[in-house]
Amino acid sequence: MGVILSVENIVKIYPNGVIANRGVSVEVEENTIHAIVGENGAGKTTLMKVIFGIEKPQEGKIYYKGKEIHIRNPLDAIKIGIGMVHQHLMLAPDLTVSENLVLGSEPLKGKFFLDTQKAIEITKEVSKNYGLDVPAEKKIKDLPIGIKQRVEILKALFRNAELLILDEPTSVLTPQETEVLFKTLKELKKHGKTIIFISHKLKEVKEIADKVTVMRDGKVVATKDAKDLTEHDIAYLMVGREISFERIPPPKRIGEPLLTVRNLSYVNEESVEVLKNISFEVRAGEILGIAGVEGNGQTELVEILTGLREATTGEVLIKGENILGLSPRKIREKKVSHIPEDRMKNGVADKATLEENFIVDRYYKSPFSKGAKLDWKYIQDYSNKLIKDFNVLASSPKATVSSLSGGNIQKVVVARELSSNPMVLIADQPTRGIDVGSEELVHNLLMKARDEGSAVFLVSADLDEVLKLSTRIVVIYNGEIVARFNEVDGLTGKDLGPYMLGIKREE
Repeated sequence: MGVILSVENIVKIYPNGVIANRGVSVEVEENTIHAIVGENGAGKTTLMKVIFGIEKPQEGKIYYKGKEIHIRNPLDAIKIGIGMVHQHLMLAPDLTVSENLVLGSEPLKGKFFLDTQKAIEITKEVSKNYGLDVPAEKKIKDLPIGIKQRVEILKALFRNAELLILDEPTSVLTPQETEVLFKTLKELKKHGKTIIFISHKLKEVKEIADKVTVMRDGKVVATKDAKDLTEHDIAYLMVGREISFERIPPPKRIGEPLLTVRNLSYVNEESVEVLKNISFEVRAGEILGIAGVEGNGQTELVEILTGLREATTGEVLIKGENILGLSPRKIREKKVSHIPEDRMKNGVADKATLEENFIVDRYYKSPFSKGAKLDWKYIQDYSNKLIKDFNVLASSPKATVSSLSGGNIQKVVVARELSSNPMVLIADQPTRGIDVGSEELVHNLLMKARDEGSAVFLVSADLDEVLKLSTRIVVIYNGEIVARFNEVDGLTGKDLGPYMLGIKREE
């Protein structure tokens, strides 16, 4: 089997001095599925950006089919035969599938007008050639995420990609959609395609990959046949220590309801009923997990619970007191903490320092301030303790948040929210974008909060995470709770999947 792609001694140093790739060398054999895994900040995404022409390395060489190539931009990569499906799909939502597919290579009627019928025919032909069925005439915004992803893959294939890079492709898919994707990848392999598969889900890596490259601290630490590695082996290579994959033990004691939601509905500005008569409660000492494909009302629900959005009808009670209508600050004063879905938008001030971010919700209280003056000595000591306790990789408390990797920014948010000893913790995608080692840390901290009597409401697109952490699970689909599971032992993603897709619902 020949080598389709070879990178030799790639060095990439960002302007802020961060060394993302330290002499990285990898060979990818043609007609294989090659997984690249590593902790957050290990350098795998940077390496993919170098290969696809988004980033330029300071040193190193790239060979494609035995010839040295110089990729100046993504267009160069596409012309050579390299395609990339990004984690956040890059489709135009108001255009149809066929319009998205031919974008940039449009068949024209005359000089200026898109030949819509020809675009549809091209889409159907490419779709048939690869056995990837897509509705050519439907708008992207009306499709489920799994089909959107298929359109992205077809786009790359239409542009004659022979090497396809998939960045965290299953991060927003249900187990059933993931199965379909894996069938697609195996089918593409039969067509002679080569796939680089970036993922943090080690079970999936084991299932789909032929080869696995593990990166740590900007370097390659191992490349092995997937069949010779267990999940534990991969995790150990990634972080250099043992990682637990076991379901966390159930709580010892569950108390009274601390968060109660009753008959909550929300109609948005387009008169769409986004949430429909939602009711649940979260008790002291438990984790209630909400399972669902993203975009089914979870974001709006969390925003209502935290005062960022007004409900249309219903009640939200914290220890019996209705908090609807209160500001986010007033809700926080009720001992409610919030790990937000979008950490950069709602979790941090990225130009501010770590210590400023750590105290943003408590700077006006003792012991952080004395009268009208902030006690900076105390704040620095406090920040140093959080940096140490939560394993935040930062040069000092005075470093700006923008200088950190995504995973370390998430740790800053988690550290601030958990250090306030919340009565209610709303954890929305708490491990998004962080590596397996940091994920274990966050899981242990959520379990600690639970065991200390917090009511934890967990929203996660990672089904394995919901199943591992939750005491009970509710499933949301199209703004409604369609199933409740009070017993989670033995429950699997395949059990939840039909409810998440709207195929089944409890009577």
